Order: sequence, then structure tokens, then C-alpha cells
Amino acid sequence: MADPVDSIRVERRNRPGTKAADYYRWPEESFEEMDSTLAVQQYIQQLIRKDFSSISDILKAPDSQDEGVWKYEHLRQFCMELNGIAVKLQKECHPESCTQMTATDQWIFLCAAHKTPKECPAIDYTRHTLDGAACLLNSNKYFPSRISIKESSVAKLGSVCRRVYRIFSHAYFHHRTLFDEFENETFLCRRFTEFVTKYNLMSKEILIVPILEGNVEAGLLTESEA
Repeated sequence: MADPVDSIRVERRNRPGTKAADYYRWPEESFEEMDSTLAVQQYIQQLIRKDFSSISDILKAPDSQDEGVWKYEHLRQFCMELNGIAVKLQKECHPESCTQMTATDQWIFLCAAHKTPKECPAIDYTRHTLDGAACLLNSNKYFPSRISIKESSVAKLGSVCRRVYRIFSHAYFHHRTLFDEFENETFLCRRFTEFVTKYNLMSKEILIVPILEGNVEAGLLTESEA
């Protein structure tokens, strides 16, 4: 006779008609039990749902996990969640009021989505940057596998981090109330800052949102457009 435990299969999906309060309400699963090419993504999302404020646990890779894939999947997750702040920004970040993508008064960022990088209104820069990041991270040329990634492709992650970070910095310096509301709900900028610091994907000198202890004052910083 089959073991009753073996016959119980937990379906981990939100079926059509599922109430918002019941989303993702299934038992947790250990990383070793996750048998899927999307296991790393599922594991990261499970940790975020469990406690989005427990950043050290969310960023701690399982012992068996390839570091390149771990960094890649986290960056994919950041970009997906950043769409949330992009939607909120549309309510008050208008092309007429935010004509350029700026952080502090000293910095104007050029948008790399064009044939020749040029200035864009901040909301357009935000959309273009997230679209460009999605195109790169879903590229079969650079990231054909979710299980192993070439080092040359992993090296491209730092550039994506620098560009998407500017969305945080613009929101912080120009839409502070919106930024604070979103951050209190997600801890996304804090998690991103700890992530890029832990894996040396951005230099500390350009992490201008003073969200972690030890951030230097924004007014003393400069940044290249790399």
C-alpha cells in the first residue's frame, strides 16, 4: 500500500479565482526539495514572502548553489519588484515636472535605450531601463540557462545594477513620500543595497541613498555614466 504521505501532493500555484488573501498560501519547501529549473527563483520568492525584512536570510545562498546563478536570479527578482515602484511613480513623476532623470542636483543620467544615449524624462528613463534590463536578463544569447551561467554573462550584471539603482535614487531624492511608503512595504532598496554591497556589484561611493548605516553623504559623490 502506498504511503499516505507520498499520495498527498501539494499544488504550488495560484489557480484562477484565488482570493488575494490566499495567494501563495501553501506549505514552505526546502531548497533541496525544489525540483525545477526555476527552483532558485521559487526559493528566493518563498524567503521574501516569509519575511521581507529578513534580508540576511534572503541573500544567503544555499551551500550547493552556484553564485553566478544566485546573483542573476536575485537581480531578476529586483527588476520584477521595481515595476511596483515604477507604477507608483506614474502618479506624480510626470514628464513636465521631472524632465530629466536626476538624483541629486549634480547628477543627470543619460538613457542608454537610444541609439545614442540621451536625456529622457525620469518616468521614461525608468520604463526604458526596466525594459532594457528585462531584455538582457531574458536573452538566450547571454542567459540561455537558469542552472548555469557563463562568467562573461555574470559580468554584465553590475551594469544592470547601476542603471536600475538610479530608479531608487530618483524616487528617494524627488519623491520621498512615495519612496518611503514603498520601502516600508518591501525593504526593496535596503535589500538591493545589501545585495550589491555583498557581491561587489557596485562601489559604495555611488550608493547615494542613505539607507544603510555608513552611507556617505550624497552631496559629496560623483558617478560616471558607465
